[in-house]
Order: sequence, then C-alpha cells, then structure tokens
Amino acid sequence: METKPTEISSSKMFGGYNKRFKHFSTTLGCSMNFHIYFPPSSSPSHKFPVLYWLSGLTCTDENFIAKSGAQRAASAEGVALIAPDTSPRLNVEGEADSWDFGVGAGFYLNATQEKWKNWRMYDYVVKELPKLLSENFPQLETSRASIFGHSMGGHGALTIYLKNLDKYKSVSAFAPICNPVNCPWGQKAFTNYLGSNKADWEEYDATSLVSKNKNVSATILIDQGQDDKFLPDQLFPNKFEEACRSANVALLLRFQPGYDHSYFFIATFIDDHIHHHAQALRL
Repeated sequence: METKPTEISSSKMFGGYNKRFKHFSTTLGCSMNFHIYFPPSSSPSHKFPVLYWLSGLTCTDENFIAKSGAQRAASAEGVALIAPDTSPRLNVEGEADSWDFGVGAGFYLNATQEKWKNWRMYDYVVKELPKLLSENFPQLETSRASIFGHSMGGHGALTIYLKNLDKYKSVSAFAPICNPVNCPWGQKAFTNYLGSNKADWEEYDATSLVSKNKNVSATILIDQGQDDKFLPDQLFPNKFEEACRSANVALLLRFQPGYDHSYFFIATFIDDHIHHHAQALRL
C-alpha cells in the first residue's frame, strides 16, 4: 500500500494551485484523498503556514475547494489550505445507511466500538495528516497551523483546537455543532462510535471542553446564519457562548441575518475567517 501521497489532479487558481492527492492511511486502514491549495510563491524556499478545513456531513475533500472561494484570500495572505475527507470509506456493513452517520460522517473522533474501529478521524487529522504533509511537502510549514470548519467540521475544529492548543494558533467555525452531547446528530454518532458512557462523549464536545480549558488565548470566531434550519435543534451556539463566558474565553459569535447552512453562507464570510487565521499565523 502506497502511504506516500500521489497527485491525482491540479488546477491553477488565483496564481496558486489546487492539488488533489491520494494515499493509504495507516490510521484509517483505507485509501484517502485530500486537497491542498498552494498559494503563489516568489521563492522555491518559501514555506507557507497551513490552515486545515474540516467539512460537514456528507462532504468529501472536494466541496470546500470547489464551493467556498477561500483561495482568493488564501492566495493574498500566503496561507496554504488543507482539506481532508470526512471519514474513511471501507464498505463496512451499514456505513452508508444514513446520511448523518458512517460514510461522510466521521465526527472527527476516535471510535471505540469494534464495528467502527477504523473511524479514527481525530488521529488522522491531528497526527497522521500533519506528519504526512511535513515529510512530503517541504513548502509547508506544518508547525505553524490553524484550523476551521463547517457544521460537523466546525465541531471537529473546535474540539481538536481545544484539545491541542500547542498545535494550532487559532480556530474558527461556520455553524458548528457546538454541544453534540445534547443534539440528535451528536447523540446518534456518539452512541454508535463511542458507546453509552456520556463521560466519553464530553471529550468530543466543544461546550464541555471549553469549560475545562482556561488557557485559550486566541479569540474564537464563529459565524452562524440566523435562517439556518438546523440552528434550533442541532447547533446550540448559545450554549458554547455561555461556556466561553464562564471560562473567560474570548469568543466572537456573529449571527448573520438571512443566511442558511449552505456554502453560499460560507463563501460570503470566508475572507473574514482567512484573515482571522492569517493574523494569528503571523504572530
């Protein structure tokens, strides 16, 4: 199995290149695809800081690259974008039975239940992928990294950041699942991936984690569409806001009137998020 990444497509955009790669993941036990947007470079020796994007339910590594328009600001700021897939794809029985669990729904955790033991997207994003990038792309400075995401990926970005403050300079999210232990999406995923022990669930819940973590120095940025149909029952940004306030963690939570849960919403505000991270990565 080829663990080194192989380039499978390349397209020029805003002076840089969207490049798609595949490799065999030893963490997940299957072949995985990911995208990198390389900004234009004036020197072969120049190294770019990296900004990881974690996508939401049903997505692959392609959605963000094709729909967000993030490359314009990333090109201007000189930040490389990294977009992994959202789950392993293994042909496990039942993995594609529902859109909110299994394939395309890895929830950026390490599953403990035997049937889903390959669903280890947390270790893939935090450990395997950065190591792979560091060893194979000398133009990336993986020690300077930030992370953001959408919906399930917003949940992933927030929890990964809060558990690894030494690895990421900043975090932001669009319409994140802020309190999955209390919403249907999270309860379904956590029950199947992690079992019935609620204490295990809290290790992947941003609202629970932020209340335990007093060492967050960077401001957390969240954009939330006010017309998002998932806002009342799935996302709970106000619970995260309360937890941040109690923990004295700086949060900029922006409710955007009229916007929904889609990539139209993401594309509208993506430049603000790129600038947010670029500033942190330069410090």
